[in-house]
Amino acid sequence: MKQKLIFLLITVFILSASALGQGAKSPAAASAPETQAPPLTIASAVDSEISKIERQIIDVAEAMPEDKYNFSPESLNIPGSDFKGVRTFAVQVRHVAASNYFIWSHLTGEKLPEALKDGNGPENLKTKADILNFLRDSFALGHRAAATLTTENMLQTAEGSKSSRFHLATFGVVHAFDHYGQMVEYLRMNGIVPPASRGNSD
Repeated sequence: MKQKLIFLLITVFILSASALGQGAKSPAAASAPETQAPPLTIASAVDSEISKIERQIIDVAEAMPEDKYNFSPESLNIPGSDFKGVRTFAVQVRHVAASNYFIWSHLTGEKLPEALKDGNGPENLKTKADILNFLRDSFALGHRAAATLTTENMLQTAEGSKSSRFHLATFGVVHAFDHYGQMVEYLRMNGIVPPASRGNSD
C-alpha cells in the first residue's frame, strides 16, 4: 500500500512538472510584447463589412472586359425573358457607386460629386478605368462614414435623412451585395467565372 502511494505521488509530481514546463515561456518569448487585436467597435465592425463587399464588387468590375461594359441581358434575346430596359454592366457599376455616395454622405456630411445627378451615376464616365475610379472613391467614402459611428450616435437620425446612422451605414453594404449578385450573372452570361468562384467546384 505504501509503495502504491509513493508511486502515485511520483506520477502526480511528474505530470505537474510537465504541465508547468509546457506553460512556461522562454526568456525571449517572455520579453516579447504580446500583440493583441484592437478591441472591436461599431465603427470597425461596419468598416470590415464594407471592406468585404468592396473587394467583391471591385473584383467583378475588374473581371468584366471593357468591350463588355455595355452588355445587358436584353441583347441575348432569351425566349420568354423580359430584360427590356435593364441596366448595362457599366450602369450597374455606376449605380452601386452612386448609391454609395447618396447613402454614406449623410454620415460624413460631404458634398456629392458635381456630376452625380441620379442613381445611375455620371453619364460622362464611359471608360472602364473612369468607372472603376468612381467606384473606388465611393467605397473610400464608405470607410470614412463607418469611422464616424459610435455606440452613442449610431441610433441617431442622420443629417438630411429619416434613417438612423447605423441603418444607413449597413444599408450601403446590403444594397451593394444585391447588385453584386446581378453583376455576377452578367459575367456568367459572358462565359466569365466570377473571381470569388474561381478554384471552387462551380
